[in-house]
Amino acid sequence: MIRVLVIDDDRLQFRLVQAHFKNFQAGSYQLDWSATYEGGLERLLAGGYEVCLLDYRLGERDGLQLIREAAAAGCRTPIVFLTAESAGTVDIQAMEAGALDYLVKGEISPRSLERSLRYATKLGATLEALRQLATRDELTGLLNRREYDRILAEEEDRARRFGHPLSIVIIDLDHFKAVNDSHGHPAGDHVLKEAARRIASSIRTVDRAARIGGEEIALILVQTGRSSALDVAMRSIALLAGSPIPIPGGPSISVTASAGVAELPLDGGTCSEVVAAADRALYAAKAAGRNRAVAAGEARAAP
Repeated sequence: MIRVLVIDDDRLQFRLVQAHFKNFQAGSYQLDWSATYEGGLERLLAGGYEVCLLDYRLGERDGLQLIREAAAAGCRTPIVFLTAESAGTVDIQAMEAGALDYLVKGEISPRSLERSLRYATKLGATLEALRQLATRDELTGLLNRREYDRILAEEEDRARRFGHPLSIVIIDLDHFKAVNDSHGHPAGDHVLKEAARRIASSIRTVDRAARIGGEEIALILVQTGRSSALDVAMRSIALLAGSPIPIPGGPSISVTASAGVAELPLDGGTCSEVVAAADRALYAAKAAGRNRAVAAGEARAAP
C-alpha cells in the first residue's frame, strides 16, 4: 500500500484527485487529505508517506514556503507540486524549492498523475540511496566522518543560540587489533558492525552516532549535560560487554570498549576543544583498565 498525502485547501480538487486514483492502471494507494498549511506540514513531518501532492495556493501562504519549511526540518518525502498556473516561473521555483515534479491542475489525467507519482517515488528512492552513500559509513551504517563534522558544527551553533548543553562521547573498542589478528578481518568487520548497532541502540532518535575512525565511534548528544552523557556512555559499554558477539560459522567473541565524555561549554569553548577533552578522557579510561567510561572532569583530576 502506497500512502499519499494531498495538501490542498480545495475539497473539490481533492475529490478530483481521488477520482483519478480510481483509474490508475497499477498499484494500491491510500490517499489522505489535509486542507491547511499547518495541518499538512504537521502530517508531512510526521512521516509515513511515500509521496505528497502539494497545492501552490494554501490560503494566505503557499506551497513553496511549505516545501522549504519541510526541507529545513529534515523531511525527505518526495513532493509533486500542483498549481492552476500554466505560465510563469512557478515550475522552476517549485523545483528549486525541492519538489521532484510539477503538474498543472487543468491538464492532469489519471495517466499523467500516475506517471508523476511513479517518477517522484523512484527518483526520491534514488536520491535517498545517494544520500546514504554520501553520509553513511558503508560497513556500520552509522554516520561517516564528514557528516559527523557537519552535524557537530550545526549542533554547536544551535547549542550556543539556545544556551543548551551539548555532549560528545567517544567510544573505542578495546584490543580490536587482536580480534582481527586472531579471527581475521571478516570476523572483525562483523564484530564492528554489531558493536555499532548495540551502541547506536543506546541513544535517542535526536542524538547521532558516527564512525569516526577504524574502531572509534562518536556520539553527539543534544541538550545533554556531562553527567547524563556519562550514563549513556556506560549504558553503551554495558550493552557491548553484556554478551559475546556470535560470528557466522565461527566462535562467539567477547568485546569491550572504553569511552571518554565531555560537554560544551563545560569542558571547552568550542566543539574542537570538547572533542579533545573527550579524547583525553578516553585515554584515561584506557589507562585505568579499559571497559569503562570516564568524564572529562575526572580525566583532569587524574594524576
